Amino acid sequence: MPTDQAVYRTLKSPAKIQDFLDNQIAYNSLPYTCYGPRLVLEHGAAHCMEGALFASAALRHLGHKPLIVDLEAVRDVDHVLAVFRENGCWGAIAKSNYAGLRFRNPVYRTIRELAMSYFEHYYNPKGEKTLRGYSKPVNLSRFDGLNWMTASEEMWAIPMYLCELKHAPVLPANGKVHRYWMDRRLYEAGRIGMRE
Repeated sequence: MPTDQAVYRTLKSPAKIQDFLDNQIAYNSLPYTCYGPRLVLEHGAAHCMEGALFASAALRHLGHKPLIVDLEAVRDVDHVLAVFRENGCWGAIAKSNYAGLRFRNPVYRTIRELAMSYFEHYYNPKGEKTLRGYSKPVNLSRFDGLNWMTASEEMWAIPMYLCELKHAPVLPANGKVHRYWMDRRLYEAGRIGMRE
């Protein structure tokens, strides 16, 4: 794999960063890893947290703030996005085993709008829609003391920090407990290209 800087120089837009994650980086199905950007390139693999760290570093090289947002789920794992703004609107880059949980063009006026765009595509293996909350954007420059962009160690401090954050709910607070289920066709479409 080329050096970090050589890779970043080729990633000239958010769409190119997403394309790199989709086509050059395998989905990391190993349990209990938290690769920073350097280890993502070294191993050629990433799951959503690792992909968000890599994308944030690549976005920083383009002049964006290195921002991530945590999407919180029930009966499922959280999903982490690298977010960016263009012309006052939010977009996202993400690594996922599910087709619908990846890139979003920067057309969303608020982080809530962006987070809600994932609701219909965020589901567990049983087909239950599981998205329930989202965090405010976290600026990863707060972790620059850990050298998160270049360290050869795993970056567990970042997901641990995300777990402590308050998350805004995506569903109305009406006191009722609802479970939302996928349409079979959308369920199957979201699994195209999935690594089992």
